[in-house]
Amino acid sequence: MASKRIQPKLVFADAKGNIYDHPDLLMLCRRGGEFTLPRPDELTPLPEESRLYLLPGRHALGYDPDEGMEAMDETAVAAFVCPGYTVTGVAAWAYMEDEEPPQVLPMFSYAAVGYANGRFYVAAKQVDTDRRQEFANIPDHRIVQGAQALMKKYPDNRLVRHLAGCALESCCPAARNLAIGRFEAPLPTSRRCNARCIGCISLQDEASGFPATQNRLDFTPTPDEILQIMQHHDSRAKKPIHSFGQGCEGEPLTEADIIAEAVRRYREAGGVGTVNVNSNGSLPDAVDKLAEAGIDSIRVSMNSVRPALYHAYYRPRGYTLDDVKESIARARKHGLFISLNFLFFPGVSDTEDEYEALSDLVEQNHVDLIQMRNLNIDPELYVGVAHEALEETGGLGPSMGFINFRKRLKKRCPWLELGYFNPDVRNRPVRKDDDAAEDDLDAAEPKGKEPDES
Repeated sequence: MASKRIQPKLVFADAKGNIYDHPDLLMLCRRGGEFTLPRPDELTPLPEESRLYLLPGRHALGYDPDEGMEAMDETAVAAFVCPGYTVTGVAAWAYMEDEEPPQVLPMFSYAAVGYANGRFYVAAKQVDTDRRQEFANIPDHRIVQGAQALMKKYPDNRLVRHLAGCALESCCPAARNLAIGRFEAPLPTSRRCNARCIGCISLQDEASGFPATQNRLDFTPTPDEILQIMQHHDSRAKKPIHSFGQGCEGEPLTEADIIAEAVRRYREAGGVGTVNVNSNGSLPDAVDKLAEAGIDSIRVSMNSVRPALYHAYYRPRGYTLDDVKESIARARKHGLFISLNFLFFPGVSDTEDEYEALSDLVEQNHVDLIQMRNLNIDPELYVGVAHEALEETGGLGPSMGFINFRKRLKKRCPWLELGYFNPDVRNRPVRKDDDAAEDDLDAAEPKGKEPDES
């Protein structure tokens, strides 16, 4: 943990891309529309496998204790923090009045970064100690061999070929784990989606100004193709997890019939791994169908539980936030393990209004886990969307900060776990609490860390 006495200095880059720390100016961060010094309890030494990014067209912005904020001619720098960490403050920068507006940034998260005592610090906190997306100690040849062996074993399986490409060309962490037989296997299934998320990573209109970071699935796999991967992964992983709903596809609930058939056959053949669906929760009847087929858990994605902001970001087609809430309620009736994929953005997500809406949803449905994922998007773009969506209800409101936001959620909902990854729910300690007992539903804690399967 960072010492409270540490005040990192501003980090900036010159025209050649060399990165320096400023001798006098302090690191600033942004939360929504607020520019502030980082809170000492939200600073973390830059984790391994994180990256530093230069932000073209954006000038480094620091803080002078005597003069206040000061912009430099040099380029701003941000950090992309490795999985398992939630960004608590995004990078601060400034524009010059006589310059053209810069292009929209690619879809990554942009944590504020500074330098002190010989190391970089970021505005981010670790929320999950699971190592499933760490590959520093995994030699590349092992991933290549695993992907090639998978294609050789199933030469006619289109989904295998797709995922092998994801592992070898896109370096997708989930596909790489499938190749080496550990943790969570991805099972993309749907080509289509009933939302038009502003930050969709697999499909963007040309008018958006920025490209998608992944290629969307261009075929619909059969139940046989899906089942082959599930059974293969069962044969290799210690505690296999199978997840529908990946970044390279649309919405899995739109292909509920195919998924249900694959899961049903997997269970009939003796499959005992955790089966999870990552979803936007748009189709409650599809949740019923998948629960009856044998899935264990569902992770519902949302950027906000406030209707105006939710709809402004997801731009749903044929469903509303009320349908999402109904899907969560149906999942609880079926006894599924419920996670929320809460797309966290400092200064937008950690406000009083968002806390009240989110904690109400968690309490009413006895949500098991909130995955505090970072919303990968140009901060300027998202803050603009949020301001416009919430203008009629008083705007963003002040940020309480990630640490306070997390503490208050836990205090109101003490059973709730906060993490980053889908847990293996078939091998977790099971307990009941008073609220769950009333509905005869089991509530369980996800494991904070799985054994190293590398």
